[in-house]
Amino acid sequence: MHSLKITVDNASEEMYRAMNVESRHEIPRTSVKLSFNEKKFNIEIAASDTHALRAALNSYLRWLALSLEIEEVIENGS
Repeated sequence: MHSLKITVDNASEEMYRAMNVESRHEIPRTSVKLSFNEKKFNIEIAASDTHALRAALNSYLRWLALSLEIEEVIENGS
């Protein structure tokens, strides 16, 4: 089993809720656990092989980047 953990500091609860919706979509051969506590958003991914781990990591990093871009637009207007 292969695993990794991503921690985002100064995260918002809205980011966590948006990503939690995405976590319901199954990625083959992986399990994902999301948690949010005191402005820290954690993503824990476990996978049966490195290919599945990479696929899940790429998906979550894209969703995370999109979430950060949306928050920036909401805060700054552009």
